[in-house]
Amino acid sequence: MSRHVSPYHVPGMYADAIARGRHRDIIGGRWGETGAIQMDMLLRLGLQPHHRLLDIGCGPLRTGCRLVPFLDPGNYWGTDLSGALMATGYHQELTEADRRRLPAHQLVEDGDFSFPGLPRAFDLVLCFAVFTHLPQAQLADGLARVAERLDFGLFAFTVFLAPDAVAAAGPWRQPDGVVTHGDRTPWHFLAEDVVRLGADAGLRVDIRPDRLPRGQVLCVATR
Repeated sequence: MSRHVSPYHVPGMYADAIARGRHRDIIGGRWGETGAIQMDMLLRLGLQPHHRLLDIGCGPLRTGCRLVPFLDPGNYWGTDLSGALMATGYHQELTEADRRRLPAHQLVEDGDFSFPGLPRAFDLVLCFAVFTHLPQAQLADGLARVAERLDFGLFAFTVFLAPDAVAAAGPWRQPDGVVTHGDRTPWHFLAEDVVRLGADAGLRVDIRPDRLPRGQVLCVATR
């Protein structure tokens, strides 16, 4: 296994992609399709304009460019491993009017679920395609830190699942064709482990039947 947890932790990866104008591609492409699916998912979860939302791993605002004009001004917050990637999205994917609705300081660089400088209370916390790039120990840590440091109504996140322990031990082809692994990125987990790790953090995790881009599975956690 590579010494890097995921490709996103390789030094220079973000700078190179941004310099080549590939900020959309760096998060997997399918910008319009995936962003629309994410927005529809959030609306089905009950998102309303007056809600305050935190988008963990927001990247260059694939979903943020839809959420900012939908939510009341100031109600969108985002975090990401790369501040430069968020800044690129802020200036290239938001209109001038949308930038007035989103203060730049509400996009916060954060690589370990520390949530520095963020408010504690959110109606909905989103973590889309983040845990798919992290091993189980960091899934456990992320769930624990969200539960400890934030108050929320719903916490929606995605994972890849393997159907059983035998499949989880090796590569597994997801319904959308992506091959996931138990020992390297993109990572898959057993459903029972996701539920157990949530319970360890004080969360009740409901694994939904939704199948999202690349075969990700929607998990919705409450306290």
